Amino acid sequence: MIRRRLVVHGRVQGVGFRYSVARAAQSRGVAGWVANRPDGTVEAVFEGEPEAVEALVRFCREGPRGAGVDHVQVDEQQPEGLSGFRAR
Repeated sequence: MIRRRLVVHGRVQGVGFRYSVARAAQSRGVAGWVANRPDGTVEAVFEGEPEAVEALVRFCREGPRGAGVDHVQVDEQQPEGLSGFRAR
């Protein structure tokens, strides 16, 4: 089990980014959350099997159609045992 916290910069609000991430996380069995931040970025936390979490990190580097990802900050954190995934 691993945990990653991401901050995604670029054109990532108003383009369905959070909901695309939530669907991708749920389909991979990854726990956590994704939320818009007041500064125009999107923040996400993923907890799960390493392969599934890394697949979501890669997804966030591209984003859904309509998004324009400029930069993704990724921090490793200690898992907290989250369950479920939600878009805030």
